[in-house]
Amino acid sequence: MKHWLVGILAGAVLAIASGASVAQDTSTNRVGAQTDWSVFVEDNPTQCWVVSMPRETVNTRDGRVVSVNRGEILMFVSFWPAQDRLGEVSFTGGYPFADGSTVSMRIGDASFELFTDGEMAWAASPQDDQRIITAMKRGADAVLTARSSRGTQTQDTFSLIGFTAAVEDAETRCSG
Repeated sequence: MKHWLVGILAGAVLAIASGASVAQDTSTNRVGAQTDWSVFVEDNPTQCWVVSMPRETVNTRDGRVVSVNRGEILMFVSFWPAQDRLGEVSFTGGYPFADGSTVSMRIGDASFELFTDGEMAWAASPQDDQRIITAMKRGADAVLTARSSRGTQTQDTFSLIGFTAAVEDAETRCSG
């Protein structure tokens, strides 16, 4: 379980959700922005992450587009050097995922599967994280499809413009 991640990232979620200009005023740990991705750093222990909100969200039930209330929808790549976890991909869909479900991630022709726990989803292994990051660096967008505990299917599209610069910035900041 990675519930600790939710608490650590809560400030970033609030700052990003508030908008880029407000985020700079409300968060002291935002160190950069690369188009659609923001870079955050925390000290003691050192932690770095990049985060983005979707540029498009579609919610469907029984094949029909529906309006639903969702919390923050964000994709992260995180670096936790003290725990030797570098480049961990995660996603929060803004709702509890259906028990036992997975999140499908499509980047160009590549497909990946993220495993869910509550409102968070992660890749299965560090090797999967690296394959996803490589695809994200090469891709134009990432489309994540998931199912809520209420049966709503969601499709969130994240722009990857600026991702490479942002993730390399975060990795550099947390490598030493």
